[in-house]
Amino acid sequence: MFWYFTLNPILIAAAVIPAIVLMVYVYRADRLEKESPVQLVSLLIGGVIATALAKVTERAGDFILSAAFADNMEMYNFFMYFGVVAFSEEGFKYLLLKRRTWRDPGFNCQFDAVVYAVFVSLGFALWENIAYVMMYGFGTALVRAVTAVPGHACFGVFMGAFYGFARRYANEGRESASKRCRMLAVICPALLHGAYDYIASGTMDGEWVFIAFVAALFLAAFMMVRRLSSHDQYID
Repeated sequence: MFWYFTLNPILIAAAVIPAIVLMVYVYRADRLEKESPVQLVSLLIGGVIATALAKVTERAGDFILSAAFADNMEMYNFFMYFGVVAFSEEGFKYLLLKRRTWRDPGFNCQFDAVVYAVFVSLGFALWENIAYVMMYGFGTALVRAVTAVPGHACFGVFMGAFYGFARRYANEGRESASKRCRMLAVICPALLHGAYDYIASGTMDGEWVFIAFVAALFLAAFMMVRRLSSHDQYID
């Protein structure tokens, strides 16, 4: 299957283009000072690494929950999506984001945090999307292009918003406020991620619930990007 994917430009484009479009959008929204391409590539690679790390904890969580909730699929879905999957994926994204950028001299504007977090998230989504397209083909790529890939970008926007406040507060010496924002930089996107997966799993009846949730998530993230971009400020 892998050789077919590598030789099929349509599948390659279907897997990669949605993430590239979103990267370009958030990069262009950074109006004060553009980030280093080297930095952005390293963040994409960090997102790819996060997929491997999350896979390990998700398999461990699946093993534990399968033993605990063998006869209760609703409880399994709830703890799997809100607990294991959401906090594994968003937690590893955050750890790699913070390790690479927290003390970087280029992190000198508040909106930089949104760019960083979105690139990490899209590195994760890009690699995940390639795997799904390899397994399920072009139809899956089309669905994920308008759901999962922008979903990860949205989670990154919320992570980056709180992460930017955390860096600004740290620079101002307000460590307790910075710590709260660092915690919210994980908790907020993890809860949104858990809700996305839980609703998408079909546990809640009706496709309209998922459509409404995704529409609200995308709109909120879009408005947040525009607001944070227009009110960006230097923080170093």
